Amino acid sequence: MNEAPRLNVVELTVSEVSAALKRTVEDNFSYVRVRGEISGYRGPHGSGHAYFAIKDEGARIDAVIWKGVFGRMRIKPEEGLEVVVTGKITTYPGRSNYQIVVETLEPAGLGALMMLVEERKRKLGAEGLFDDARKQLLPFLPRVVGVVTSPTGAVIRDILHRLEDRFPPHVLVWPVRVQGDGAAAEITAAIEGFNALPDNGPIPRPDVLIVARGGGSLEDLWCFNEENVVRAAAGSMIPLISAVGHETDITLIDFAADRRAPTPTAAAEMAVPVRSELLARIATQTRRITACWARCQESRRAELRAAARALPTIDTLLAIPTQRLDAAAERLPRALRTNAHVHHQQLARIAGRLSPQLLGSRLIRCNERVGVLAQRGARAREVYLARKRDRLMSAGQLLRAFSYHEVLGRGFALVRDAEGHPLRAAASVAAGARLEIEFADGRVGATADGGASASPRPSAAPVRDPSPAPQPAPAPKPKPRSEPGGGQGSLF
Repeated sequence: MNEAPRLNVVELTVSEVSAALKRTVEDNFSYVRVRGEISGYRGPHGSGHAYFAIKDEGARIDAVIWKGVFGRMRIKPEEGLEVVVTGKITTYPGRSNYQIVVETLEPAGLGALMMLVEERKRKLGAEGLFDDARKQLLPFLPRVVGVVTSPTGAVIRDILHRLEDRFPPHVLVWPVRVQGDGAAAEITAAIEGFNALPDNGPIPRPDVLIVARGGGSLEDLWCFNEENVVRAAAGSMIPLISAVGHETDITLIDFAADRRAPTPTAAAEMAVPVRSELLARIATQTRRITACWARCQESRRAELRAAARALPTIDTLLAIPTQRLDAAAERLPRALRTNAHVHHQQLARIAGRLSPQLLGSRLIRCNERVGVLAQRGARAREVYLARKRDRLMSAGQLLRAFSYHEVLGRGFALVRDAEGHPLRAAASVAAGARLEIEFADGRVGATADGGASASPRPSAAPVRDPSPAPQPAPAPKPKPRSEPGGGQGSLF
């Protein structure tokens, strides 16, 4: 009985059902605030959107933050953070589930913010960003002071007024927002921008930086707890003073800065000394140095006067040498006259011995001695030349005795080949070879008509080396043997 009415129900497609559910959910939950703990957050997606879930002890709901909203958020989602989100409930037909599109995100109370600050403090401290060893000393008298703050607040006026009272330096102000969306990015850019200035550029590079803001709530000062601001302060190569809030306000940039000031005015006092105090200190030091120098000079004068009293005067030191000089001056004329008289007498005695007769006799004796030496030299020259001449004649006779020309004069002949080399054996002569025969009176050409035979031919002439080695004495010549047919004897 119940099946008939069911047959009259209108058929809907899956998409139509999903669209109807979507309209119903969005109409009834157009704007809601949900409190819960963030779960499953892994950072923004590649598209820029952020996906996570919000849960409590009994349920969970998916959440999404679109890219444009995520970039404007002052506090970003973090895993395990308890938050209060505001947005609208919608469905996702592709998975048949519902989700909340988050428009704002806030920590669930002050305790959550403090927990988040402590968590970041532990994380950054573990990286060494808060170590005292990496903090820099502030310059004693900076020429340029850079200030990162809002240009419209009372903070910049307090800083400029305090700097003017103490020691007016050159001040560069980098205007930034110190609260709200985008404040952390602007503060980070300002710190990094000051550090990027060249040393000798058109804009002077600051010697010290002051990051300042007036007091406020934890939410108002939250941008100074952002991780990018803390890292920029820790990485600054210029000494940085943090002057955020009042003395009771603590932010993470205070731990990363090189010095923390309780107020912006105190930061200006830390940056520069008091000019009047410096002038007074310099005057005091000048007076002390002058007095010390005067005392030192007076002490040296007293020592000098005491030493002068102990030392003898110049007249006392020179009295005895002056007396000796006067005595020597008195004796000097007499000594000069006596010395001249003595030399005059010696000259007179020598002049007496140098008479013309004595000089003439000495000249005659010298001439005679020179004549004798000349005769002896002439005789020695003749004897020397005679000895050299005899040695030369003996050497010439010895040379002729050893020369082969003497042998040729006795009827022998010297046979040479076509190149002019002497021939020593008949076996070295080939038939038809060109020969040159040297006699005592000249040379003739010849041609060999046959080879060498066992017995020498009568017409053959023994050959002697034209340059025989010298011997101590010539060997006795053997008597020539008479051979049948009237031959010629051998030289050897």
